[in-house]
Order: sequence, then structure tokens, then C-alpha cells
Amino acid sequence: MKDLFGHAIYDYYFNNSPENIITETSISEEDEMDVSYLFRTYENMPKIEQKALDLSRGKVLDVGCGAGSHSLALQKNHLDITAVDISKKAIATCKARGVKQTKVCHILELEENTKYDTILLIMNGTGIFGTLDETPKYLTKLKKLLSIGGQILIDSSDIIYMFDEDDDGGKWIPGSNYYGELTFKLSYKNQTEDAFPWLYLDYNTLQNIAHANELKCELIIEGEHFDYLAKLTL
Repeated sequence: MKDLFGHAIYDYYFNNSPENIITETSISEEDEMDVSYLFRTYENMPKIEQKALDLSRGKVLDVGCGAGSHSLALQKNHLDITAVDISKKAIATCKARGVKQTKVCHILELEENTKYDTILLIMNGTGIFGTLDETPKYLTKLKKLLSIGGQILIDSSDIIYMFDEDDDGGKWIPGSNYYGELTFKLSYKNQTEDAFPWLYLDYNTLQNIAHANELKCELIIEGEHFDYLAKLTL
């Protein structure tokens, strides 16, 4: 991977001629993302993210930490937080911003000898699962990382609204796979990352998969744009 997302984060923080990120999915056209959004403070975060941080407790794992804004907010509350991301540039930025414990690591490669009271997967945390079929593998890994009484706080969106309606009010949805399975592509400074799978899960589907994998699932809060925060527990 070219790690364009990490490069954008790094360039913004170190004032290295940053530009906006261009994103595109298999069901949406190109859109610009201002990298400054990834550096928002708690006060400027959506309510779903604020709620996830408010509920965080104990030893916390921030999965896909990006620029580290969530980790920094939790550090201010004196929580024991470890921030992980596959991007070396993102983690370098986290360290420079003052995140104390960081790892360049894919979630599936994390050692299981350390257990966490809270595992955070926010900003469409289900995205890293990639596809519906891959989701049980990730849930199994997350279970192994949870302490007794621990919690997984994860958000996503029901993107059914993005599909066209027919005359009867039904949705035109591809029949070959789950409608929340997208391919995602991003560009930065005239470079383009290879497309990768990205998963949006509606709450009912998440709940069903969680139960099938021996996890309790609770809806915590719903947002204004078909998004939600859920809590998974053993």
C-alpha cells in the first residue's frame, strides 16, 4: 500500500504542503475530505464519537487510530490508551502529537496476551472487516483481546438510503452481495491507492452476526445520518 491516508495526516501535522484527500466508492462519485477534520477536538466530534469516548473505561485499544484524536481525548481523562494503525505515517503523527502508547499493527496481528477493557472502532469501525464473510474472523480476534467484563464500542451506518427507489418504494440493490459491501479508493497529491473492500453494516445485521459469534449487541445511540454506535460484550 502507498499509505496515502497516512501521508495526508503526516503532511497536515508537519505543514508539508497538505492537500485534501479525494475519496470514491463503488456506489458514489469522488468527494473531497479536508484532512483537518481528522484533527478535531472532543468538542468538535459528532455525538456518536463523543458517546463512545464517554463510555470508554479501563485499558483501552483504539483500532485504526488515524491522527490519534480519540486517543488524545482519552489520555486527557487519564485512561490507559494504546493506539494502533497499519499506517506508519499516521502512527508517527500520533507520537508527535503526544500519544504515549502506539503500535504499527493490523488488528489481526495483535498479540493476545494483553487484554483490554474497551476496544474502540469508530469512524465506521466495521469498515476494517472488509466484507460480511470476513466479519466473524475479526469478531473472534476482538473477543480474544477483551478482558472479562470488557466492551467493544463500534459504529457504522445503514447505507440503504444511497440506493435508488423503484416506483413501489423498494430499493434497487445488487443481488450478488450484501449492499453494505463497497470498494473504497482514495487519492492524494496525484497518487491513487489501490481499491480496497470497506464494509458498512446496518445495526440488525451487526446484531445477528454478533449473536452468531457469541457476543451480546446493544444499540447505544443513533445519529442523524443513518449512523449508530453499538456495544458488544462477551
